[in-house]
Amino acid sequence: MVAADHVIAPGDPIPAVTLVGQAGTIDLAAISGALVVYFYPRADTPGCTREAQDFSALSEAFAAAGVRVIGVSRDAPARHARFAAKHDLTVELASDEDGSACAAFGVWGEKQLYGKTYMGVERATFLFRDGRLVRAWRKVKVPGHAAAVLEAAEAPRDR
Repeated sequence: MVAADHVIAPGDPIPAVTLVGQAGTIDLAAISGALVVYFYPRADTPGCTREAQDFSALSEAFAAAGVRVIGVSRDAPARHARFAAKHDLTVELASDEDGSACAAFGVWGEKQLYGKTYMGVERATFLFRDGRLVRAWRKVKVPGHAAAVLEAAEAPRDR
């Protein structure tokens, strides 16, 4: 898999990709209303666990605001199921094993850790309304992020 040529930007439509969710397939382009899609590198790692726990803690507030939240990684569905059960997660998780969603959202790319370069998933979040990107957060830092996304999702549309 190669990095995407296009980085999704405000005003762009939801990419037409299908994910494998906990309850079956998810066609992102078919979702109406408000949607948050957040990408994370790998289930059950410290930062990804904290992020999923933070979104789970706010799941009722997102639902009350009419916002569906989906966390996406390249992990297999079985790994997501274990991750959700282990940490009592309520946020919806979806698998992008083939990397098509990562490419469409422009979150697959070169990363560095301890001086080593490798290809991986950039931690990023996208807020859509009525099928169009409203806001994107790139190179996300986990502390306070889920609350900031909720605040943006609850904001009046004219902001």
